[in-house]
Amino acid sequence: MAELVRVAALSGYFETMAGLGADPRPLLKAQGLSADLLANPEQLIPASAAIRLLECSAEASGCLTLGLRMAQGRALANLGASSLLIAHQPSLRHSLAALTEFRARINSTLVLHIEEHGGEAILREDFSLARPEPMRQSSNLALGVLTRLCGSVLGDGWAPRLACFSHQFPLASDLPLFNRLFRCPLQFSSEFNGLIVLADDLDRPNHRADTQLAMHARQLLETVMKPSTLSAAQDVGRLITLLLPSGRANIQTCAASLGVTVRTLQRTLDAEGSSFSELLNRVRMQLATQYLANPRMRITDIADMLGYSSIGAFSRWHAQIFGLPPRKMRKSRGRQESR
Repeated sequence: MAELVRVAALSGYFETMAGLGADPRPLLKAQGLSADLLANPEQLIPASAAIRLLECSAEASGCLTLGLRMAQGRALANLGASSLLIAHQPSLRHSLAALTEFRARINSTLVLHIEEHGGEAILREDFSLARPEPMRQSSNLALGVLTRLCGSVLGDGWAPRLACFSHQFPLASDLPLFNRLFRCPLQFSSEFNGLIVLADDLDRPNHRADTQLAMHARQLLETVMKPSTLSAAQDVGRLITLLLPSGRANIQTCAASLGVTVRTLQRTLDAEGSSFSELLNRVRMQLATQYLANPRMRITDIADMLGYSSIGAFSRWHAQIFGLPPRKMRKSRGRQESR
């Protein structure tokens, strides 16, 4: 399936760039986009182009909070036709399930994982891309939108227990924006991007829910835009992303999670022109890019989280894929960011 995102994912981009005194036209052109193309919020565009646009725009404007500034003005309605269904679910858990169900029509590359442990729930967001991209702005935008979605379901007084960001601590002058948007303690240089909430929040009744409206919205959506079925490769890619840090990202575990045999999974992936090793490598590339951007994460820990038994094996793989071993890549990026 193509890696696509609705133009609505860039809602607020032009206004934010205007407020920063930056001209977006050359940045759009560099990514094969235009203001006319972005006029229709339902238009689908390549996700990689949208991601690169935000990163290049943040660099050109000198504003590392571009994604958060865009998130400030977001409303649930920006999710398009599925917003009515999401808004009128009986609980946040049901709203997030509806979001996941129709995510291919909103942003086919953004994956939401929910993990519950000891009275808390982790709402973790990951991007699943064929090629890794720096995505601080897109990750912050997605996390800000998720926070506003939760708040719209649970009420204005709600706030997460903790907001986690994989990037390093921001400038002191940028912290007020983080605090206004998330209204909770913040953790930077985290191993993931996501929110930690009370597990009870997932099942707290949504007093704004309307069963009839939700039913009407679902009928309309199923008539006009049936949720796209994920391919086996996409399912496996999501599982690898979730399982890799725990050391369980192998084809046996993935096949068991999908309820099929290893042989069946191999045949299915082969029919789609993919393979487990190719998908594993793709996820490793994306996570390596994310983890190395976090200066607090040791190379040893990154190697372990990516499933390598030694730094040497990880370094050889990294040099083969990216052209530089991880330590040199990190130093090179550090010099670029300090300019």
